[in-house]
Formats: sequence, C-alpha cells, structure tokens
Amino acid sequence: MAITAQRSPHQTDEELLDWLQLSRSENVGPLTFHRLLQQYKTAIAALKALPDLAAQGGLKRPLKIAERTVVEKELASLYQFGAELLTLESPFYPPLLRHIDSPPPLLTVKGQFDFLQSPLFAIVGARNASAMGKKMTFKLAEDLSHLGWIITSGLARGIDAAAHQGSLPKGTIAVLAGGIDCIYPAENESLYTQISAEGVLIAESPFGVQPQATLFPRRNRIISGISRCVLVVEAALKSGSLITARYALEQGRDVFAIPGHPLDPRARGCNQLIKNGATLVESIEDIVQEISPLASLRIQEDLHAHENSSPSSFLDKAREIINENLSLTPINVDELIRECHLSASDVCIVLLEMEIAGRLERHPGGKVSFKQDWKSE
Repeated sequence: MAITAQRSPHQTDEELLDWLQLSRSENVGPLTFHRLLQQYKTAIAALKALPDLAAQGGLKRPLKIAERTVVEKELASLYQFGAELLTLESPFYPPLLRHIDSPPPLLTVKGQFDFLQSPLFAIVGARNASAMGKKMTFKLAEDLSHLGWIITSGLARGIDAAAHQGSLPKGTIAVLAGGIDCIYPAENESLYTQISAEGVLIAESPFGVQPQATLFPRRNRIISGISRCVLVVEAALKSGSLITARYALEQGRDVFAIPGHPLDPRARGCNQLIKNGATLVESIEDIVQEISPLASLRIQEDLHAHENSSPSSFLDKAREIINENLSLTPINVDELIRECHLSASDVCIVLLEMEIAGRLERHPGGKVSFKQDWKSE
C-alpha cells in the first residue's frame, strides 16, 4: 500500500497497521490504547507486551489479539471505498478532538479533509422533529455557514438531516455511529451520498460495522469533541441530543439551546439546558453575540513525561497489594495510591495490566473498580 497524504508523515504503512491491530485487539479501548502508547512508545511494542500484561493482570486464557491479515483486509477495503485512516498523530486529525478524554486513536474519514481544520459548529436534535424545528435548523445552519462555520451533526433523521441540508453548500460533516460504509438511517442515503462527495464523513467504528445502540453515545462524544459549539434544537429529557450536550459541557464547549413550549416533550430537554446555563437562542444574532465565529480553535498540546517501569519484583508486590485494596465499589485512583502506599507509576502499570485482562472497570471522576462480570477463564 502506498503512503497517503492524510496520515502522519512520520508513519509508515506498517506503523499504521500496528495502530489498527492494537486498536482492534481485545480490551483495548481508546483510554487503554493511549496508556499503552504512552508506556511503550510505539504500537508494535505495545502489541508485543499485550500477552504478558494480560497474564500479569490475571487473565487465565490467551488474550485475543487482532490478526494482522484481518486488519490488512480492513485497511484495503477502506482504501477501495475511497476513505482514509487518520491516526491521532496525523496533521489532518481534528485539533479539538485531540484534547477530549479518550480521543479515538483512529478515525475513518472520507471527503474534504480541510474541513476538519475549520471552525466547527455542531447542531443536534430530535429525530421526530417538528416542521418548525426543522425549518429553523435549516436556516440557522445556513446562516452559520455564511459566517464561516462548518456544521457537524450525526446524519439522523429530523434535526440532524436539516442541519446537514442547510450547510451542505458551504460545508458539513456527518459523524456516523457505525462503519463509514454503513448508511443509517436508510432514508438518508441521498444525503449521505451528497456529504460523501461534497462534505466529510467520519466514523470511529471499524469498516463494515452496522450501527447499534452502544455506538451512538461514542458517536455523540465525537460530534461535540470536534466542535467549538453545540446547538440543541429539540430534545426530550432522555435523548441522545442531551448526551451530546453533556459531553460538550464536559469538554468545555459552548452550549446553545432553542426554547420550546413546556407541554411539548421535544422542548423539555432544551428548556432544561437553558435553566442550567445554556445560551438561549431565538435567532442567529443570539449566537453571534455570544461567540466570534472565526475565533482560533487550536489548543496547545501538553507534554507529559512518563515514568519508567518498576522492576518486576516490586510490581509483583504491587499487584498483590492493589488486588487486596480493590473491590466492586469504585475508588479514586489517587485514594488507591495512598491506601496502597505505592508510587503512582506502579499503580498505573498494574491497573493497565488489569484493564487489558478485562478485570478493571473505569468510572467517571478518575475512579476504578473490579469489573462485575469479569471471568478468568
């Protein structure tokens, strides 16, 4: 395979496959991937370390590592489809997304790559949107486009589709829950095709993976993560749009919401966001007054030195102490370090081993616990 312009100039084809193989291996989610890369510097070194990490973490069977031939086939299919694979080190990787918690190590992208470096504004809302909600969404997306924003959304029916349609002439980005080749919902096939040709399609899921319920929250964190601002048009109290808004707040994004009638369930989520501090939007002027559309979006990356591994004899003792102090009840990692009287580097290494083995569950607020459904077979 030839090296393409979209990947990092420092990465070879084999290194790209190393990243793909590591990310597709058992128990290696985004957070674990980053910890492995921080610890072992390269994906190939992390791959070689996985079996020992899993064994040291308590897994009694061989860890399932993605086969090289399988990831080679995935990459070939992706290229044949006309898409590219961006690693976190690629200069084309969306700059704001680098700095969220657990950024995707790899993104599948098809379309106008330069849009990813532009000011991005997310618009999300109800699938069963009202006619007035869709009309207002189209107009706001169109107006924001003329102000220099690229509009991002999730290609769902309703508000998402209206946002894409209003911004398509100037630039729009659709973030997909499944693989980049999987059109969902089917009714948006024409819109998907237009965005593929004129805008950008993004997917974190592997090529060929069909959308499923567990993938949509992951998709939502990317919608907010690549964007500087998020506008919610219509949303029920329990909806994917409010999940996107929550991610946006956690990520330090500006959140806007359009108010609605208190008796309309589609308005309750937006009204709640406004009560909690989101900027109320009745027209494009409300957005313009709040934030400059052409503000700089780049964030400087912090460089953190990583401590070297401790000798194996010390780690054996650390594993014993940590296993004694962990339970099914989440505990803050800092508190665990204090309770165990161990160095932060020792605790991080052992927790990483347990995570690879499938024994550890991470919780919000930097807490960890034993995984409830873990089995050692």
